[in-house]
Amino acid sequence: MTSNMTFSNGVILDRGSLDNADLDFDCLNSLVDNWQSYDHTNVDDTLSRVKNAEVIISNKVIIDKTILEQASRLKLVCIAATGTNNVDLVTAKNQGIRVCNVTGYATNSVVQHVFSLIFILHRKICQYDALVRDKKWDESKHFCRLDYPITELTGKTLGIIGYGELGKAVAKAAEAFGLKVIIAQSLTNKKKNDRVELADLFSQSDIISIHCPLTSDTEQLINQQSLALMKPECILINTSRGGVINEKDLLDALKNNTLAAAGLDVLNQEPPEGNILIEANLHNLIITPHIAWASHTSRQRLVNEIGENIKAYLSNTKRNIVA
Repeated sequence: MTSNMTFSNGVILDRGSLDNADLDFDCLNSLVDNWQSYDHTNVDDTLSRVKNAEVIISNKVIIDKTILEQASRLKLVCIAATGTNNVDLVTAKNQGIRVCNVTGYATNSVVQHVFSLIFILHRKICQYDALVRDKKWDESKHFCRLDYPITELTGKTLGIIGYGELGKAVAKAAEAFGLKVIIAQSLTNKKKNDRVELADLFSQSDIISIHCPLTSDTEQLINQQSLALMKPECILINTSRGGVINEKDLLDALKNNTLAAAGLDVLNQEPPEGNILIEANLHNLIITPHIAWASHTSRQRLVNEIGENIKAYLSNTKRNIVA
């Protein structure tokens, strides 16, 4: 740290994961004298790129024990996300390196994406769009087409798994559409009287929206057994982590019509390589490329919050510290 309260050197390791040349980074420029910015960083390049840095900004690049122990000038790691699993927090703490994340920056964006998926699947938007493009509307004897059944949300039950900031925001929005909301009992804290057991949530819900982190308790939570408890007309939405779902079991349920439809923004492997869900090309499955969080407003807010985290460190203030 220099006398004028700036860092000398900083590095952004994977700017391309949050910026499409459409964000304003001016809020960072006054905090670091010299920035090095990389669109993407391979594992073999990480150490060489951070060895002289005092501050790192990273979204998905792995910052492990080896990196942290050899980056001798490093003082601050700014995670451009909420999740902290890509940084060795124990080693960082032992090395006296502060680690900060950003929370709450994408709530509105995620909630809107969740309901976009719900609406598209309930109202068969993709099927009707394809019908129009295939000139089938032109052939109709009536002013409209009724090929695919459309259902309303009012009176349906929305089950939410994971009741943090995102889950609560989805629940609040659901009220506007007349949905009844039920919340899954926490897997770690079962003292919540207003929650329902997972098995009951699976069996009662017309829509299930997942907002829990990926942990040993939630990995492949959605599997053959849990899918078998769901209503055949149920729609499953996942904007959390792909690993919460067993993709083969989900594929079987969708193909066999024991689950009506699914909308996914996340997969087990990202980017995917030969993913069975994508290759199946199912009409009752929508997959988007991990963009629920990625509105322009959310991404700019993320950059601004990173700037505030750096300011806090330079002024010896605690802010969003995770290690």
